[in-house]
Amino acid sequence: MTVFLLDVNVLIALVDPAHVQHDQAHRWFSRVGHRGFATCPLTENGLIRIVGHPRYPNSPGPPSAVVQSLVTIRGLSGHKFWPDKISVADKAFFASELLSSHSRVTDSYLLALANSNGGRLATMDQKLATEVVPNGKASLELI
Repeated sequence: MTVFLLDVNVLIALVDPAHVQHDQAHRWFSRVGHRGFATCPLTENGLIRIVGHPRYPNSPGPPSAVVQSLVTIRGLSGHKFWPDKISVADKAFFASELLSSHSRVTDSYLLALANSNGGRLATMDQKLATEVVPNGKASLELI
């Protein structure tokens, strides 16, 4: 069974009913993702930081209020937690010479983390650069 690492935008779309991609994320999750999905420190912290920001349009309150949404997600039966255990400096996971933009670092890291765990990165980012990660294209799940 494939396990899908949910990127920050997917997590946000799942917990925010007013998010423009909420329905799309829920349809995918109900159909595919719920059987096996993962979070990691980076995606969990990203969810809490963004949705807990006072200017986030549909924020339930401070970061402490968003933690409950995370607890709910982590409590679902298909959830796995993947610790951050790889480095961008590791050639086994990254072709770092292809990191051409600062904006690619986090997405490339998440793609490599999914790959290193035998899973796939679930994202709605249609422009994610897969060439930075060996076998990156096969490790990507576009929602």
